[in-house]
Amino acid sequence: MGFNCGIIGLPNVGKSTLFNALTATAAADAANYPFCTIEPNTGQVTVPDARLDKLGELAHSARLVPAQLEFVDIAGLVAGASRGEGLGNQFLGHIREVDAILHVLRCFEDDDITHVAGRIDPVADAEVVETELMLADLESLEKRVDGLTKRARGGDKEAAQSLALCQRAIAALQAGKPARTLAIADDERRAFRALQLLSAKPVLYVCNVDEGAAKDGNAHTRAVAAMAEAQGAGMVIISAAIEAEVAQLSDAEERAEFLADLGLEEPGLNRLIREGYRLLGLITYFTAGPKESRAWTIPAGTRAPQAAGRIHTDFERGFIAADTIAYDDYVAAGGEQKAKAAGKLRTEGKDYVVREADVIEFKFNV
Repeated sequence: MGFNCGIIGLPNVGKSTLFNALTATAAADAANYPFCTIEPNTGQVTVPDARLDKLGELAHSARLVPAQLEFVDIAGLVAGASRGEGLGNQFLGHIREVDAILHVLRCFEDDDITHVAGRIDPVADAEVVETELMLADLESLEKRVDGLTKRARGGDKEAAQSLALCQRAIAALQAGKPARTLAIADDERRAFRALQLLSAKPVLYVCNVDEGAAKDGNAHTRAVAAMAEAQGAGMVIISAAIEAEVAQLSDAEERAEFLADLGLEEPGLNRLIREGYRLLGLITYFTAGPKESRAWTIPAGTRAPQAAGRIHTDFERGFIAADTIAYDDYVAAGGEQKAKAAGKLRTEGKDYVVREADVIEFKFNV
């Protein structure tokens, strides 16, 4: 699994249409009325990566196993959700389970599609949803304070750390700043994650535009871009309508021709995945051999034993070494054996930090 993203937004902004298109399924019931989605739909998509194709070719692999990305289509939030309005806290609980938030914003005009606020203003829409997440976080934190205070007074060091984090987060939220804006030290990260704050989730704003704005955006997307930059969030422009049409085309050449006619070089899914990986600080490494070539997703900064653990816990537990070839060296040499002969293979130990596109064979003993 690469990572999982919760698709959120106000009702009727195109969330379910986008989900259907990106996952090439009809699992989500897209309709022109609020709360069409009640239970979250989930779907997995293959992460496109031409490097895996090349490795498979050079390694004469019987099969290719790309990384997977999971989308979770979460029902539309409305003002007052933190107090139970709409379908309320049920949705907030679904958001708590995802790694990152894809916040879909309506950046197109269409009189035939109802907007719950009766106007098109993506920045205001974003503020409505963000406010509900922050209010839910504030309520959650305030409930914890008394218990943590008692434990901290009793000498519980973990409680004291959590209490300090809670107090800092409460101050930020009361000032109208989401929890992700807090500066968290490395030794605080585990305790901070344990708070499970909704507004601490990384956010990628997805501007849903009409076909004419898919290439260069419009005034609405420029306003969102300014907001995202100010927040340190990501932003990508996608036309759900175009993605829906691309999903219906099975032939790669036909898809490329369709996109080229619109002035687009690639599907919006590709851009969304790249932005998602950047947002979460993820990288890809590969394993390659005659049986299969496979892409593995790990956080940047992962050491070799933990990267091996993504394959199997035994690999991490019995880790000995990681025979590593940089992807460019592997391809330039024409495969593993030639790369070895050219002196491009490195045997790395347990302190090695895996790099983007490393091709690795792990040595282990259990």
